[in-house]
Amino acid sequence: MAQLFFKYGTMNSGKSLQLLASRNNYEEQNKKTLVYTSNLDTRSGHQRVETRIGVSCKAEYLHPNIFEDVKNKNKQEKIYCIFVDEAHFLKRKDIEHLTDIVDGLNIPVICYGLRADFRNELFEGSAALFALADKIEELKTVCYFTNKKATVNMRVGKDGEVIREGEQVVVGDIGSYFPVSREVYKQMRNTNDYLGKPS
Repeated sequence: MAQLFFKYGTMNSGKSLQLLASRNNYEEQNKKTLVYTSNLDTRSGHQRVETRIGVSCKAEYLHPNIFEDVKNKNKQEKIYCIFVDEAHFLKRKDIEHLTDIVDGLNIPVICYGLRADFRNELFEGSAALFALADKIEELKTVCYFTNKKATVNMRVGKDGEVIREGEQVVVGDIGSYFPVSREVYKQMRNTNDYLGKPS
């Protein structure tokens, strides 16, 4: 039976890279897949999934009628797997639609995204996936400033100050993000003494 997967990690944990690698495995066997993403993240341009090393593919925006869309496409050509990038930006209703695809069409859905925002609060999509996914996997990476595991996304403004308050989603140039350990996140007030000097 098909399952809903949630693979989460901090920034720079290779989520999009793993998505594209997994998709490639299907495509090399001539097994059709579909790739969806959120329309909130346009860093790579519209309707694209792109890694930090430049590997990319076209994607469709996830929409309220996704069940019927996938159902019709599956009638034309068998769909073996569905991949969803930036799943943390989705609403709970979107995640419920993905469970309908898994349960009603028997097509596996693999979602990739962040667990929490820079304030250490769950995104709505991530919370729904933790509640509804059949399998959950953490994609690990190391803290930018130490060798500990990174669990937090730290937002830093252009002045080097660590930002801990504000809107969850901000489109545009708002500074930088660093994957850090919880300990580093709690200790740091600014990055001026740390940037460029990872230990």
